[in-house]
Amino acid sequence: MHSQVGDDCWHSVLISLLRGLAAIEVAAAHLRAEMYQGLRTVADPSIWFTGLSFATGFAHHAVLVFFVISGWLVGGSLLDKIRQPHAIASYAIDRVTRLWTVLIPTFVLTLLFGFGTGVVKAQGIDFHPANEYSALVFGANLVGLQTIAVPAFGGNFPLWSLANETWYYLLFPLLVVLLRTPGRALRVACGITLLLLAATLPAEIIGYFLIWLLGVGFSRIRIECSTAQRSVWVILVAALWAYYRLTGDMNAFTLATMLPDLGCSLIFVVLLSSLQFKASATSKLRPILAKIGTFFAEFSFSLYVLHVPLIDLLRHWTSKRWGLRELSPDEPLHFAIYLGMLATLLAGAYLSYSVFESRTYRIRRLLKRMLLQRRAPAPVSPTFRVD
Repeated sequence: MHSQVGDDCWHSVLISLLRGLAAIEVAAAHLRAEMYQGLRTVADPSIWFTGLSFATGFAHHAVLVFFVISGWLVGGSLLDKIRQPHAIASYAIDRVTRLWTVLIPTFVLTLLFGFGTGVVKAQGIDFHPANEYSALVFGANLVGLQTIAVPAFGGNFPLWSLANETWYYLLFPLLVVLLRTPGRALRVACGITLLLLAATLPAEIIGYFLIWLLGVGFSRIRIECSTAQRSVWVILVAALWAYYRLTGDMNAFTLATMLPDLGCSLIFVVLLSSLQFKASATSKLRPILAKIGTFFAEFSFSLYVLHVPLIDLLRHWTSKRWGLRELSPDEPLHFAIYLGMLATLLAGAYLSYSVFESRTYRIRRLLKRMLLQRRAPAPVSPTFRVD
């Protein structure tokens, strides 16, 4: 069974919207945490600051959305194409180009920001694993070893989730080949590799792989329900997420938080599966939402990986220029500064996307043409023998 695809399907519109909104939520949450003191430390917080703290407190759920959507799109796409020639090789090129066309420029920019702010000193190439800016850490972060063997490059702590994603990109095709290939030797090799990875990788990465697989599984399922039933499910999703926002540990991704995260992800992916149908041709809302969602989704990855280095740069600049190291929750003007900084993060990420990430598909096509397409043999000129 193939997943329903197409921009005219409601679930595709929702996926695009949520990819953009989730990245903005993570950036807004980290900016608020860096520039404001925590809500619980404020003696008598204003209504607007309480609202800001609540609204920017769903970064945990935003990462869950990323995991589910990644499984839906990446894993579902591999299942759709698994019978095609070079399916696994093509998949590998897709994943590497997706990560590296964003990560390599981001790491280079992070280094430049570090030199500009004085955090990094020009003292030759360093390979020490404890140095967040070393060449070794740079390379290890490209292959998903951050928080496993080395720190996140440049102190960019959200990169922990990309370690998860990188290993999910490897675990899933191994699982697919294990279950689908007729060759016994290849199945045994994949099975042994999976067992070794499961025993070696942190338990949290393996545990949250179940949430990634939820996205894969439900991309195959279309749930039929009425608009009223779907509305009830939307309310249930919002209520459960708000409940865990207020009562749960929203700062960690551990085995202890996995059960509630699994529940939140499950009801979300059920809602997503119920939207696998085409919008009416006369719908005026779908084109508007699709356009907005596509715009923000396009640079959501750049925003996710670049926003922390940009926040560090902005904090350095505001501190040097205005002596402003922290925003006051009692000062409305500071809220305007916060919004201006958030807009700067979006603009910086979009600029990075325009220069680097937008070239992903061009690079991908070039690599596939070079590595996967066999060149036709040159025609041999006929030889004639004259008796």
